Amino acid sequence: MSDMTEAPRIENVQLGQLDRYTDNRQFRLLADIPVRLSVEVGSTSLKLAEVMDLAEGSIVELDRQADELLDIMVNGALIAKGEVVTVNGRYGIRIVEVANTETRMAGVERRG
Repeated sequence: MSDMTEAPRIENVQLGQLDRYTDNRQFRLLADIPVRLSVEVGSTSLKLAEVMDLAEGSIVELDRQADELLDIMVNGALIAKGEVVTVNGRYGIRIVEVANTETRMAGVERRG
C-alpha cells in the first residue's frame, strides 16, 4: 500500500477521458448511468458450520497471495486489476492493468 496524497482526484480524470467521447451521441446518453465499482481482495469457500464458528479475531484465509493485484469490478464484471493506495487517510485503488475487451465482456450479461 502506498500513500497517494498527490494523486489526481477521480473527477478530473473522468472529465479528461470523456472529452474523446463527446462526439459520440450514443455514449453521451449512457454517460450518466451510475454503475457500482468494487474491489475483490479474494474469496474462499466455507461450510455453514465454519461460518457460524467465526468470532471476533478469527482469521479466514483467502485464495489470493498478498502481493497479487486485486480485481476491480464494475457491476460484477472484471474491468481491471489494481493495488490498494491511501489518499488523504482513505483507501483508494490504483489501476495497474485494464482487462482486455473479451475479459470485460465475458462478465456482462447480454439480453436480446
